Amino acid sequence: MEKQISEITRKENITHIIKFTLFSASAGLIQIVSFSLLNELLVWKWWPSYLIALTLSVLWNFTLNRKYTFKSAANIPVAMTKVAVYYGIFTPLSLWWGDALTEVAGWNYYVVLIGTMLINFITEFLFTRFIVYRNQINTALTDEKLKK
Repeated sequence: MEKQISEITRKENITHIIKFTLFSASAGLIQIVSFSLLNELLVWKWWPSYLIALTLSVLWNFTLNRKYTFKSAANIPVAMTKVAVYYGIFTPLSLWWGDALTEVAGWNYYVVLIGTMLINFITEFLFTRFIVYRNQINTALTDEKLKK
């Protein structure tokens, strides 16, 4: 019943890209607003503002993309663990380069934030599509049909 990668149509792949982009944009808005509040109002350094903002956006993005983009009935703790592995690699790296670029090289916080968000967007889509939900795309639709 699960669609294999080769069975996903070109139209479905394009739809996944569009939906992922739109949900990522909303998560990006959450990340920028929360980062700005922490950075401008509380005057925190780049890394704690970024870490909290990233966490909020990841939770939002994971929830929406699982349900609406990939329509997956995949085991949520397993899917979330895979995403945690991705962020277990991405987060320390992005904290390292973000701190180095803002505190050492003197780059603007928002330039680094937006660049990091673009890298995150591309790599997270690929990881989510081909690892997290690889053979679990549109399985929520199948489960709903079986329940009826």
